[in-house]
This record gives sequence, structure tokens and C-alpha cells, in this order.
Amino acid sequence: MEPTIEIIRHFEKYIKVNDVLKEELIKKLSFKTFKKGEIIHDANKICTQSYFIHKGLVRVYFLKDGKEISEYFSSETEWVNSPRSLRQQQVDIYYLDAIETTEAFCLHVKDLIYLFDNFPEMERYARLSMGTVFGHFMERITSMRFTSAKERYQHFCTTYHDIYHRIPLGMIASYLGITQETLSRIRAEK
Repeated sequence: MEPTIEIIRHFEKYIKVNDVLKEELIKKLSFKTFKKGEIIHDANKICTQSYFIHKGLVRVYFLKDGKEISEYFSSETEWVNSPRSLRQQQVDIYYLDAIETTEAFCLHVKDLIYLFDNFPEMERYARLSMGTVFGHFMERITSMRFTSAKERYQHFCTTYHDIYHRIPLGMIASYLGITQETLSRIRAEK
């Protein structure tokens, strides 16, 4: 399937995409490929782009005492950005990097604002599509606060069932808040 058709179909899961909106989306979206290991967004800069992943895998992380802490992972047919930085146009703590070669549609914040201002259905799209993300974050917070390392790993495998095998173990361990050795022990118990 042609990438442009794929992203339009994604929008159509949530809203009716008329010809004018379709034309504007195609005009405003650009397409970019990121190499494995490439920094997509640097936390020291303002996030001005949101990325819809056509193919590949992206990690969102922050640095604590010089150590990378994985916050979440995004893959095919998902949007990824530094949410607070994009929304408030201020520097934030999040980096984005490509875990594998990643092809993505890019939508600049000014174009996103234009689409919201001129197409009310885009606000509906944002509200409906973000509901899933919000639910995921609430589950993650509960999991981190009230479950054991083993339960967190099981939750991770359920949440990321399609992609967890593509994520390096060190990144999974940092996401779970455990050491790689502890993760290896948990995985060996299966």
C-alpha cells in the first residue's frame, strides 16, 4: 500500500476525510527516513514536528544522571513526538531516537494548528486518537506504582505484544525501572 493512502486510511478510522481535507493533509505532510540510532528529536531543542510512523520503531526517552530512561515506544501507524514541547513550544526533557531504520510522515506544528483551525473534524481526530494514548499512560503509571518487576514485564509484553521482540533488552529494562540482570532473570523464569 502506498504510504500516503495508509495515513489517510488511518485518519478515516476516526473521522470522515473529505476531498479538501485529504488534499490539505497530503500537501502538509512530508516523508522522511531516519537511520537506526539516529536522534529524531533532541531534548535541547523545541519539538516542531509530529511523526506518523510508516515503517520502523521509535523510542521516547529522557536522561537522568547521564543514564537513558525509556519512557515509551512507538511503531507502525502511531504518532510520536515530545508532547509537551510540541504543544507548548518550549524545550522539554524528551529525546526521540530510531531503534531501527524508520520511515515517517512529518507534520509541522504550524500545519497542525492550521488543520485544527480550518477542519473541526481534526480536533475530533485528535481527541479520539489521543484517548488510547492517555489510557496507555494511566496503565503505565499504575503498573509502575503497584506491581512487581515480573508483573511490569508481563504488562509490557502485553502492551507491546507486536513489537517487544524488536526492542533491545537494555531499553526494556530502563522502561521497567529495573536492571538488565533482573530482566534476564525474569525472562528466564518463563
